[in-house]
Amino acid sequence: MERPLDAIVLGLGAMGSAALYQLAKRGAKVLGIDRFSPPHSHGSTHGDTRITRQAIGEGEQYTPLALRSYEIWRDIEAQTGASLLSVTGGLVISSDAPHASCHVPGFFDRTLAVARKHGIRHDLLDAAQIRERFPQFGVRDNEVGYFEHEAGFLRPEACVRTQLSLAEKHGAAVRRDERVGRFSEADGIVRVETDRGTYHAKRLIVSAGPWLAGLLDHPCARYFSVTRQVLFWFDVTVPIERFEPGNFPVFIWELQASRHGIYGFPAIDGRGGGVKIASEQNELRTSPDAVVREVSEIETRVMYDTLVAPNFPDISSDCVKSVSCLYTTTPDANFVIDRHPGMPSVIIASPCSGHGFKHSAAIGESLAELALEGRSTLDLGSFAFSRLAPRPRPRA
Repeated sequence: MERPLDAIVLGLGAMGSAALYQLAKRGAKVLGIDRFSPPHSHGSTHGDTRITRQAIGEGEQYTPLALRSYEIWRDIEAQTGASLLSVTGGLVISSDAPHASCHVPGFFDRTLAVARKHGIRHDLLDAAQIRERFPQFGVRDNEVGYFEHEAGFLRPEACVRTQLSLAEKHGAAVRRDERVGRFSEADGIVRVETDRGTYHAKRLIVSAGPWLAGLLDHPCARYFSVTRQVLFWFDVTVPIERFEPGNFPVFIWELQASRHGIYGFPAIDGRGGGVKIASEQNELRTSPDAVVREVSEIETRVMYDTLVAPNFPDISSDCVKSVSCLYTTTPDANFVIDRHPGMPSVIIASPCSGHGFKHSAAIGESLAELALEGRSTLDLGSFAFSRLAPRPRPRA
């Protein structure tokens, strides 16, 4: 056997590309493997834009990851000239009425509490102030807004492409269109078998997104489920400038009397490019092999009639584009970043559940630290497998 690599990264989407770059940057001998040629549209890292924000209502433990990611994105932009992070401001809309929740109950109040604790610049807006500042939103009188000044969007395909390019520049090897069959560990060395060969490394990072559960020969695979999500781009009935960055923010809207909230982005492709709006569903499970990739006309019509038209008077029913993507979700909608329960040299990275991309740069850095130094600078304790394991019942 040849001398083992320092690390292998399996899956080169948001987290894997970030981890490979950070490993290579530190001088490690590393290999990245992906079953497709990233960036690609088969998993979760596509769709032109991803929201980024700093006050994280899903949990205060996420905010340090978001803040560090901002720093890393700006550093990568300075190195390469790439445009990755656009600050547009971000608007969260909610109310005291029954409403859809975003990932966790009390998302709006939790976001506000985190912003206050960490000194994140924001404004609180009542309905009249939302209408005055952002008349594109058809808010109700009882709705309120949290506006975060430094929120915005990331360009996922560009982020992946740029980090993989930097990784290769620093000496990483990348194997594209190569399918992994299995991995195992013996005597502290991980063996990875693919359809093209066998590789050995001191550490393996598995960041395979919706393919993760299928690769885990362990009971912990049951903690990961996959759902199909759909993204839509609708045209507008007014000058597109009203919906472009500078006039229209990224947003999350906990709609009243609805099981589903919506989120969206400014128009970034000019007239004809549309405004991207989406919702989330966590009920219907699928798999990467079984998922229906095409978006039907019925889905588009239902999305517009029920979630878009009642809330955006200037957005038309003309759907410019639609795509599907996959979420990998845990039972509590939080991340898993931990060592494999049966293989201590394998690190499982599933920063998932629909709110992961904004943290990916810092998570890649943390994964590199875990692989090379055995610990990360940022606290990852909240993302351990142990929180998901059923607790034994006390004896009578």
